[in-house]
Amino acid sequence: MFALDDSLRTLPKADLYAEMHRQARGLLDGERDPIANAANLASLLYWTLPDLNWAGFYFLKQPDLLVLGPFHGKPACVRIPVGRGVCGTAVATGAVQIVPDVHAFPGHIACDAASRSELVLPLIAADRMLGVLDLDSPIPNRFDQADAEGCAALMALLLNGSDWA
Repeated sequence: MFALDDSLRTLPKADLYAEMHRQARGLLDGERDPIANAANLASLLYWTLPDLNWAGFYFLKQPDLLVLGPFHGKPACVRIPVGRGVCGTAVATGAVQIVPDVHAFPGHIACDAASRSELVLPLIAADRMLGVLDLDSPIPNRFDQADAEGCAALMALLLNGSDWA
């Protein structure tokens, strides 16, 4: 199942995400609760991906409001209006946001002043927006398309392996 080994952090990205995918399948096996599964995936991401200072979820609780879900890192903003910040923009546009420098992102919401770059993936199931995965790094330009694709594969496990009421 889940075995954190610091040597994983030194693998090439494709190998790292393949190993994370294998471990995520084990973590989600037999569990259908979306909050429990999101909690385990937030932990897997935080403790396995190098150079993160925050990994977690925001869930859409009203048509125009994201609310903090399971995460690892410093305490975070609890509510984010749709259309504001990187997370709110991802929901409003339905598009992945790869932000090399959060200080250059219009309307960035600084929950942790140490964050310099961000990756946000919308969580969409059956054409329904559920929320976002949010990853922050203290390293500028930390995230790229390989990260977006690797995380998208992990989120597909979450979306398909959980019962979303």
